[in-house]
Amino acid sequence: MSDSTADFLQTTRTSYDAIAKEYARRFPHGLPHPLDRGLITVFAELATANGTAPVADLGSGPGFVTALLQERGVPAFGVDVSPAMVSLAREAHPQLRFHVGSMTSLDLPDATLGGIVALYSTIHVPDDRLPAAFAEFHRTLVPGAPVLLAFQSGTEAGRLHLTERFGHEIALDYYWRTPDQVTALLTEAGLEPVATVRREPAAEEKRPRAFLLARKP
Repeated sequence: MSDSTADFLQTTRTSYDAIAKEYARRFPHGLPHPLDRGLITVFAELATANGTAPVADLGSGPGFVTALLQERGVPAFGVDVSPAMVSLAREAHPQLRFHVGSMTSLDLPDATLGGIVALYSTIHVPDDRLPAAFAEFHRTLVPGAPVLLAFQSGTEAGRLHLTERFGHEIALDYYWRTPDQVTALLTEAGLEPVATVRREPAAEEKRPRAFLLARKP
């Protein structure tokens, strides 16, 4: 079975297509916490200091992070597995570029990205597929380019399967991982860890947030 038809890609795509409009309505600004936005600013400074290559926002959803990067002087574009999300992003941010794709098989040439942001999108990638995603990060990045990951975390790994969200029927898997687990996988893919930040749950959040900053040597 090719990666483009892998079960998890199909179910993730179908689920986010179903909830795209409601998701965008409920989370219009994407990153309400100032720490999250601050780390985007740090990433933007690192990316622009390293060169002018474009940055990919993987799992871009309605496009608010892509737009935030652009506001901070980063030439950014978005990639999402959901055509409905890509359509919403294009409508909300017509000046930016968005296309349908998967982080496990990026339709991009080698060494062409000036950075990668993947905020709360690796959580839908199964454990056995995550090394392929990080290998794609390494392949497509230019030397010195930064990577910023964000994911719901905790003290141990876990998995949650949801069949309903926002009143829509879905089939979506969420994978919780510790920062150490993800850092080990990044290192195995040839990416160097730079910093780890852990944030406690805020407002309606139920799990801690982990942020990992890495770079391609």
